[in-house]
Amino acid sequence: MAPAPATLEQVTDRVHFAKTDLVNWTVVADDNGVLLIDSGFPGQRAEVLASLRDLGYNAADVSAILLTHAHIDHFGSALWFADQCGTPVYCHADEVGHAKREYLEQASPLDVTLHAWQPRWLKWSMDISRKGAFTRGRISSAQALTESVAAQLPGQPMAIPTPGHTGGHCSYLVDGVLISGDALVTGHPVSTRRGPQLLHRVFNHNETDCVRSLAALAMLDTDVLVPGHGDLWRGPIRYLAEQATP
Repeated sequence: MAPAPATLEQVTDRVHFAKTDLVNWTVVADDNGVLLIDSGFPGQRAEVLASLRDLGYNAADVSAILLTHAHIDHFGSALWFADQCGTPVYCHADEVGHAKREYLEQASPLDVTLHAWQPRWLKWSMDISRKGAFTRGRISSAQALTESVAAQLPGQPMAIPTPGHTGGHCSYLVDGVLISGDALVTGHPVSTRRGPQLLHRVFNHNETDCVRSLAALAMLDTDVLVPGHGDLWRGPIRYLAEQATP
């Protein structure tokens, strides 16, 4: 069975959560335009565009794309936006080199293969391959998000550095909503758990830093979590981070 298309949920007046079985993205819209935070796999471009259309927008309306990190499941459609539409793409300064593919921080094929005998891992591997998981691409135009740039973007996102999953992973606060990327998730196709958690350690560049980033998130005063994988979750982030801490 193929993964289900994106479902769109309004979180605040400006923040809209697009959830799929494989990965999520966020659409932020206000008088300054439309901001896409993360962008799914390359093969999910049609789903990303559909989520924009559901809100009355199209690709040309996207002012910028903001990445939590540069793994293919989060910057896949951004490859097309940057190349075909000239859409600016931003991320944490420490993630720019990753987006440009000056280096790569992700699970190796061997790491994943070692788990391929497990049904969940096998199905996930097949599903992501159909969505372009092995697409080779880079965003040469990727730029570092600065405070002055963020002030001009829709929703005026506040950067919360959360290294660990990748060296330059960054979460964002918009309208009091924590958009956590893969620093804190509530599910994943290979996980049997539902609720706040870290991704399986095979996916994380530095597990120790992942735990430290959870401690940083626990200090935030917000109670709405929009994760990169899994369901939207409500509750004080302090408690959610504690639940996820190994």
